[in-house]
Amino acid sequence: MRTRINQNKEQIFCEWRHKWVRLTPEEWVRQQLLHRLVEQLGYPTSLIAVEVAFQLPSLQGGDGGRRLRADAVVYNADLQPLMLIECKAETVPLTQKTLDQALIYNRRLEVPFLLLHNGPQSIVAAITPTGCEFSTVIPSFNQLLG
Repeated sequence: MRTRINQNKEQIFCEWRHKWVRLTPEEWVRQQLLHRLVEQLGYPTSLIAVEVAFQLPSLQGGDGGRRLRADAVVYNADLQPLMLIECKAETVPLTQKTLDQALIYNRRLEVPFLLLHNGPQSIVAAITPTGCEFSTVIPSFNQLLG
């Protein structure tokens, strides 16, 4: 990973966005995770999108229509979304609130897997018809494909 100082601000080069971005604690966690997915777990770089913008469908509860952004989304070869990734800084614990955020995003993306990650901790939620099955082990890309 390449970093630099630009106008007194630390930056990191995001290979997925093809640009320099501000190096925040959350961005550091995200970049480390994405590189691990590619280098150690066989995820194709070309099938990972970062900061995926979308809009929630309108629901009667009134929270539809909001513009949101997922930290990252992993796709299969047919460009169907497989896994939504939500990263937090190392100092931010993964809580029910983090899971709820990912589940709200998943109302739009409808992925079978959620990955919550803050550096030292990972939680993978496999979405099933009856709820979620949880693990702390990040699957390889081949395992994700099933």
